Amino acid sequence: MQRILVSFLLLFPILLFSRDVPNLKTRVTDETWTLSSDFVSALEKQLKDHEKKTSNQIAVYLFSSLEGENLEEYSIRVAEEWKLGQKGKDNGVLLLIAKDDRKLRIEVGYGLEGALTDVLCHHIIENEIKPSFKRGEFDMGIKNGIKAILGAIEGEYQMPEKKDYSHLGPLSFLGELSGASEEIPLGLKIFLSFFVVFVLSIFTYFAANAPYVGWFVYFFLFPFWSLFPTAIHGANVGAAVFLTYAIGVGLYKLYHLFTPHGRARMRNGKFKMSSGSSSGGWSSSGSSGGFRGGGGSFGGGGSSGSW
Repeated sequence: MQRILVSFLLLFPILLFSRDVPNLKTRVTDETWTLSSDFVSALEKQLKDHEKKTSNQIAVYLFSSLEGENLEEYSIRVAEEWKLGQKGKDNGVLLLIAKDDRKLRIEVGYGLEGALTDVLCHHIIENEIKPSFKRGEFDMGIKNGIKAILGAIEGEYQMPEKKDYSHLGPLSFLGELSGASEEIPLGLKIFLSFFVVFVLSIFTYFAANAPYVGWFVYFFLFPFWSLFPTAIHGANVGAAVFLTYAIGVGLYKLYHLFTPHGRARMRNGKFKMSSGSSSGGWSSSGSSGGFRGGGGSFGGGGSSGSW
């Protein structure tokens, strides 16, 4: 008796503050008055026809807030209390949407888990429902989601094959970012392209011409020349831009590092390391003697020794 009392006291706060599960009256329950009456009627008929054909029971529940409850726990509680699906077949599906919390879940009965896998349900949510929900088009999001769910059950809807970015070689990871470019308007793409190229070109010029710290800046810019173009224009363009930068600037710097003419240009260039005029030494322009240099340059050739 004491153990029962303790259990009740522990569960009492949960029972007291848990969100109620409404009675199941229709296949489409909208407590937020978001969906149009015509849409609800059409969807109700579609789900009813599907049940007659397959005996699968699919329901949609749209409400305002979970009121602090866990999404997964409340969803399974609704599905169990509504007893969706046929006894022995467990062929029920619940599309549950907490509008103000911006959360949703597809709850699948045991009998349909083979057709509606967790991975496929995640794909339907991310690709068929959420894009419309983000635009505030709940009718369209639910319509697309239900269409995908029915198609998956009937074997007509499958996830598209994962895109192969192996042709990008070591840059294949950039392919995961390519989807972002599809949502960017053309005008914004052009603006971002000019802005990114302008900003990165300033640092790239320094990286290409500075003799020592330039190498650090050169490698430091690698992620910027790969991620930004990929996010704006997709994986193929991003890879091409990155390789152009990495190979082009790299060869430019190697030319200035290993050739006499290149070393002379680097030493006499804008970013040369100047030695103070008062630091001693001699100058070919000194007034002592009549011999003067003719303006030749040196590229660091020669040899050193020790003993």
